[in-house]
Amino acid sequence: MTCPNRDGTLDTRGCIFCSAGGSGDFAVSTAGRSVGEQLQTGLSLFHGKKTGSRFIAYFQSYTNTYAPPERLRALYHEALICEQVAGISIATRPDCLPGEVMTLLSELKREFPDKFIWMELGLQTIHEATASYIRRGYSLPCFDDAVRRLNDAGIPVITHLILGLPGETPEMVYQSIAHLNRLPVSGVKLQLLHVLRGTDLAADYAAGKFNVLDMDAYIALLIGCIERLSPDIVIHRVTGDGPKSLLIAPTWSLNKRNVLNTLHREMKRLNAWQGKLFDSH
Repeated sequence: MTCPNRDGTLDTRGCIFCSAGGSGDFAVSTAGRSVGEQLQTGLSLFHGKKTGSRFIAYFQSYTNTYAPPERLRALYHEALICEQVAGISIATRPDCLPGEVMTLLSELKREFPDKFIWMELGLQTIHEATASYIRRGYSLPCFDDAVRRLNDAGIPVITHLILGLPGETPEMVYQSIAHLNRLPVSGVKLQLLHVLRGTDLAADYAAGKFNVLDMDAYIALLIGCIERLSPDIVIHRVTGDGPKSLLIAPTWSLNKRNVLNTLHREMKRLNAWQGKLFDSH
């Protein structure tokens, strides 16, 4: 699938930070391969590893509800019938959830009661000036409405937030966290801003229009977010590692183990935990 931010419906350039791969740079090769074939290739990568026996099929690249319902049904169904798949996670935009797609999701929930369907929505920020800069292409009320409609349909929502967006202060990021706390959101992915080759964000970075966070600043901001986040919201991600071949900055993010170890150490040192400041916030 493509995206209304790429096919000319809203824009042709995509979000300012999005690579040509549409954020699916770590996925197995998809060219000319069915969903089932892609899944089997992905599962083979876990051969010999001490992992569980069930997996999430992640429809990640571009906008994964941006197609006719009959095509969506075939793709989702092929993933859900895979015995090792516990459920599917569908990344999309809140402005790409028309009624017929919502109906399809409800039908699949009934057809596969022993498996889950999650929806991943990229909010990134609640601040409209930042949203305009990153070319998000939809308003905050559009996002809020999509979350409520999905919640009414019994479909959990995982929200993506980007920490370190140009011009955003820690307090602005905490305001985005506070907004999520007021919505029926099930999970959140806290993502470090990456500057990837070939993006318009990379051109702005090269022109000196903004700086990326160093690791200490990111860890401090991340802990501030975790402390303010409702204990009822599951944290699915606390960092990210862009493809080494595409990543311009910050290069320290490539050592994910060091980032996670530093986060754990700092949270222990500060006696920090999820929701510590939730009530007061």
